[in-house]
Amino acid sequence: MVVVDDDFRVADLHARFVTTVPGFAVLGTAHTAAQALELVAGSAPDLVLLDNHLPDRPGLSVAAELSCDVMIVSADASPATVRGAFTAGAVNFIVKPFTAGLLAARLGAYAKYRQVLSPGAGDLGQPGVDRALAALRQGDRPPTPKGQSPVTARLVADRLRTADQPATAAEVATDLGISRATAQRYLATLAEEGRADVAMRYGTTGRPEHRYSWRTTV
Repeated sequence: MVVVDDDFRVADLHARFVTTVPGFAVLGTAHTAAQALELVAGSAPDLVLLDNHLPDRPGLSVAAELSCDVMIVSADASPATVRGAFTAGAVNFIVKPFTAGLLAARLGAYAKYRQVLSPGAGDLGQPGVDRALAALRQGDRPPTPKGQSPVTARLVADRLRTADQPATAAEVATDLGISRATAQRYLATLAEEGRADVAMRYGTTGRPEHRYSWRTTV
């Protein structure tokens, strides 16, 4: 893997992030578009972590020339920049600054994506293509908090996603056959992650209740 960033300190930091992920190694770092093209040509990496803000030309224009996979990193997350990254062939887009954990999740998902697309896989068909894309997107999902079940988390999320109106923890609990406290815990996590909106509604007794709805703009 090659890491490209105009700031050598940031490049070194991102390189250290990469080395903590099993199965990934940094072949070198570059700080300009010219250096990046030369390094990639000489080392033939599978993946480049490419900053868009480079002193000699934008990273997006470099990405379009590379034959390997690219993840764009940028502090500019405008729609035009994000669209430009995917138009240039990027497999993912990471907004700066980011944590080692976030990068590890993206790289782990990328490794699964490459495994599905291994040369010996043969013709994938639509199911195989779908598996590859699902594997790549898996790293975009926040990890399930410690002590919570991924299965229950998915059920609660699906309950909100398919609902035509906001729901309380009691309603979700009844529908899924779990306790109200459990439903409340998972719903609160979705709200904290920004995947659900929560609003207060006052009942006849004056005691407020939280009503949750899926945030469609996530």
